[in-house]
Amino acid sequence: MPLPQQPVLEGAVEADVCILGAGYTGLTAALELAEAGYRVVVVEAQRIGWGASGRNGGQAIVGYGCEQATLEKLLGPDEARLLFDMSREAMERLRGRIARHGIQCDWRDGHAHVPIRPRQERELRAGLVEMAERYDYPLEWWDRARLRQELASDRYLGAVYDRASGHLHPLEYCLGLARAALAAGVRIYEQSPVVELVRGPKPVLRTARGQASGDFAVLCGNAWLRGIAPEVESRMMPVGTYIAATAPLGEEGARALIRNDMAVADVTWALDYFRLSRDHRLLFGGRASYSSYPPPNLGWVMQRRIRTVFPQLAGVPIDYLWGGYIDISLNRAPHWGRLGNNVYFAQGFSGHGVATTGLAGRLVAEAIAGQSRRLDAFAKIPHAPFPGGRLLRMPLLVAAMAWYRLRDALW
Repeated sequence: MPLPQQPVLEGAVEADVCILGAGYTGLTAALELAEAGYRVVVVEAQRIGWGASGRNGGQAIVGYGCEQATLEKLLGPDEARLLFDMSREAMERLRGRIARHGIQCDWRDGHAHVPIRPRQERELRAGLVEMAERYDYPLEWWDRARLRQELASDRYLGAVYDRASGHLHPLEYCLGLARAALAAGVRIYEQSPVVELVRGPKPVLRTARGQASGDFAVLCGNAWLRGIAPEVESRMMPVGTYIAATAPLGEEGARALIRNDMAVADVTWALDYFRLSRDHRLLFGGRASYSSYPPPNLGWVMQRRIRTVFPQLAGVPIDYLWGGYIDISLNRAPHWGRLGNNVYFAQGFSGHGVATTGLAGRLVAEAIAGQSRRLDAFAKIPHAPFPGGRLLRMPLLVAAMAWYRLRDALW
């Protein structure tokens, strides 16, 4: 059911906490704070869920955008284990939030990471052993024959199957969070782009027609946080990703592709990811763009990628095609913390935000309530700005990504 449009912010409003961004992070933080008795205002530049929270591939995966080995190098094994355990908590809370608020978002269990090259297979199998021995996290290795029982593709060498992860309808989940937040007393303003953050004892989010002030501000703009907090923005890069929805395949045709209805992602740098929809379409994502422009001939490119995985879909048209930006950090690790004493932020989800955005929102709410220990664990992660400054950082990233794509193609 569509959510009624929320008002534009006009004039001055006050609250205990003012949040920029009505996506997963901002809405979860707002809901947690409102349920704890805080007065909360959320200011959204477009519509609720307009950014990555409404357009993503819907794959909810335990862990973060970087490998655990990266977190171990940055923080040490004990802190890396703490963060991983919190990612498991994030998945449990995601499921709990869906159940508690009756969010109709088509949750499905199961996720598979699939290798294409022998090098990738070796890395995945070694990681599976490490996750069991060092993180007490059981995963299953499926050889090619076992995978073929569930996935009608000969492209992959096997799979690491995770029963705890899964997938959902991303926009319906976001709208469900918004309904729960509104019911808890949160005020949400749409079509109200924030043009300035005024820092001070009571930070202010200014728009063209109004302002929201409070004891705390929370920045949840992610890839769309532009010009508001330069020291945060320099440590995040917007990356375009695109999704194609085929024509309906029918229930039998859809299950012939993915028998157990799991979500799937390969492990190349510019990965493909796919799942089935409620109306029996194949939703196929990928073709990451590391420039500010969508790829040319995008529909043809996505058709070709789909045929590479599922040759049997060669004659099936694409009905819908869309894209948007995700936010990545340089090391792909989460970038969460605070600016001064009363401005919080969360970004750098790096393609793993469906579950961890909810964790970020909760940890920010905990910190505002005076319990900052868990957020501080993430704030310890060192984050460097992208090299090249505002003018050159995008071309440098494009060049770097070209190398990783070449590596994936050759070995």
